[in-house]
Amino acid sequence: MNELQSSKVPERKSYKVKEAVMTIQNIFENFGGELKEEFFEEILAGRDFKMERIVSEGHSSPENFWYDQDKNEFVLLISGGAVLEFENNELIEMKPGDYLIIPAHKKHRVAKTDSEQKTFWLALHFV
Repeated sequence: MNELQSSKVPERKSYKVKEAVMTIQNIFENFGGELKEEFFEEILAGRDFKMERIVSEGHSSPENFWYDQDKNEFVLLISGGAVLEFENNELIEMKPGDYLIIPAHKKHRVAKTDSEQKTFWLALHFV
């Protein structure tokens, strides 16, 4: 018998975890047909964060409207395209796969989104 075979394997501890209901969702489905307005859906939330799915199609923020959020925002553009505008007139064009972290209270707006296809985003608001 070699050393490996003769050595004792320590007992593993088991931990009970509350059973969670797991449901498969699809980021590209179930947002309700034609989009007259941007679609926002909270996917997950905790004390210091919120994750949401956003679906746009040729939408933009209202004129003279600026987001001024209390939390930082991680934005990931999954498909489509968009241009974000910041208060200093800086424009950032986003394509699929691009992500950006917008600091809390950095005023911004959606200047435009792709009008030829739906734009899917994930946004994580965090402290």
